[in-house]
Amino acid sequence: MKPVFSLAAVILALSALPALAFDTTARAAYVLDQTTGTVLLEKDADEPLPPASMSKLMTLYVAFEAIRDGRLTLDERLPVSQHAMSYGGSTMFLDTTDTVRVEDLLRGIVVLSGNDACVVIAEALSPDGTEAGFARYMTQRAQQMGMTNSTFKNSNGWPEEGHRMSVHDLAILANHIITDFPEFYPLFAEETFKFDGRAPSNIHNRNPLLSQDIGADGLKTGHTSEAGYGLVGSAKQDGRRVIFVISGIDSNAKRAEEAAAIVNWSFRQFAEKTIARADAPIAQAEVWMGREPTVGLVPAEDLVVLWPVLSRDEIAGEVVYTGPISAPIVKGQKLAELVLTPDDLPPMRLPLVADRDVGYGGFLVRVKTAAGILAARLIDRPKEMM
Repeated sequence: MKPVFSLAAVILALSALPALAFDTTARAAYVLDQTTGTVLLEKDADEPLPPASMSKLMTLYVAFEAIRDGRLTLDERLPVSQHAMSYGGSTMFLDTTDTVRVEDLLRGIVVLSGNDACVVIAEALSPDGTEAGFARYMTQRAQQMGMTNSTFKNSNGWPEEGHRMSVHDLAILANHIITDFPEFYPLFAEETFKFDGRAPSNIHNRNPLLSQDIGADGLKTGHTSEAGYGLVGSAKQDGRRVIFVISGIDSNAKRAEEAAAIVNWSFRQFAEKTIARADAPIAQAEVWMGREPTVGLVPAEDLVVLWPVLSRDEIAGEVVYTGPISAPIVKGQKLAELVLTPDDLPPMRLPLVADRDVGYGGFLVRVKTAAGILAARLIDRPKEMM
């Protein structure tokens, strides 16, 4: 019977200076470097909170899916129900005499934060034709996407008991929108949308970062008296993209100031660092019953991580795997993880794979292994009889 144990091999000495953590005033916050997958900041990130209009991103995602799947088209016109028309707050000022192009509804949600536009989309795509049915579908779809702290009661974030999202879930959703629907993402950078000339007081995107020259290009603001001021934002500079979510800010002005500060901090205080090459083994793992006693552990591709600019060149890390690993082993097979532990950042877990094939050992290898096990048992037997 193969012995199984966990092995953690220290591979690099700890020699990093602490990163300067961002001191946010938000009730909850989450900052992700999308390019490397590095979480730069977490504060109450998994606590379900009222998301206000930021939850409209889920309505948009479901609409994008429907367009991609052919269940909805951009030129299709949708009717406006009395229920959709009944919403106040930010609206497109739709009424029941309207039939509105889907593309205009999408812009009305993104730029104008139209509560009525969300309901028109929701009722068109709902399994039972109601906004409540669409909200239940959004909750189910969010769970499938890994947003485990999200529950929707409506399509637009109107204050309602139990309508909740965590800032972590909002970041997951933003990442999906950017990654899954690049053809629609430019909508989020539009600063104005004049729909039919009927709402001159509501033509401007509320995202305070779009007018600043910091690479900001999305995504959605939110505000209610219960939720405070929030923002799901994203910015790109020199090929790096950062996604961030802040919630529970005291004022519109503070939201704008905090969001700009987070973007500045994310790009200025961190830099990409290549810590391992795909062709250079980081460690060796023991092999059970193989033609070779060990196999090299390498990254599947060059490992590039985001690291505080004040850090020295050496990085703390461990290679963790359960072994010995049974032969046969195939080149590229995931066998271990490289766990990095930077100061003031969450641990980073990066996969390591086999650097070559290792087949079954021959007859002599099996005999030698069996003899080793037998010898170990004979040595241990007197201790068992005492």
